[in-house]
Amino acid sequence: VVGSRAYGLEHGESDTDRRGVYVPPAQMHWSIYGVPEQLENTDTEECYWEIEKFIKLALKANPNVLEVLYVPDECVELCAGAGRRLRDERGVFLSRLVYQTFNGYAMSQFEKLGHDLRTKGKIKPKHAMHLIRLLIAGIAALESGELPVRVERHREELVAIRDERMAWPEIDRWRLDLHRQFEGAFGRTRLPERPDYERANEILVEARREMARIVLDGPVQGRGTT
Repeated sequence: VVGSRAYGLEHGESDTDRRGVYVPPAQMHWSIYGVPEQLENTDTEECYWEIEKFIKLALKANPNVLEVLYVPDECVELCAGAGRRLRDERGVFLSRLVYQTFNGYAMSQFEKLGHDLRTKGKIKPKHAMHLIRLLIAGIAALESGELPVRVERHREELVAIRDERMAWPEIDRWRLDLHRQFEGAFGRTRLPERPDYERANEILVEARREMARIVLDGPVQGRGTT
């Protein structure tokens, strides 16, 4: 479970957003039809990534994917096999790329919010709230080597943005201060320049082998054979 319920920012009408990763059966992976890289259901707010795509996105420090690895245990509804390894070894995916993806994305989106304010006279307050939350999480990741998902310590201020009780000038000052903090954290961080591609690849290969073993160790399906 991700989104507001994982961040500690939920309210009575909050949806339950789910994201995850799946390993397809070997027969499907080997077939001419291939496997879907992503499964989505917008009605139920669900999104799941095939393991190879998930790992590649995690190596690029994609915020949505990293959150799946770092949500608190109480938010995890099902986790086994390769999923457990990904959670247990999630540190292999954290690197200084967090600065580029988190901070860079927030900057570009705040520019769009500023444009909306100038041309339409309003912004999307929930989007602004989550951009501030993203900056807070990214700074903490650079400083601690762990990506915090829950941001309850800042709940009051973040909810004030969502509920339109914080004016744009104050939001803008806060985000500019967070950008400066991000730059400072980037200069001090002990995170590696690059994620551990080698171990990430090993996790993927191990998952593929497990699915192949299920086929090879099971009954042989074919003409006249059992």
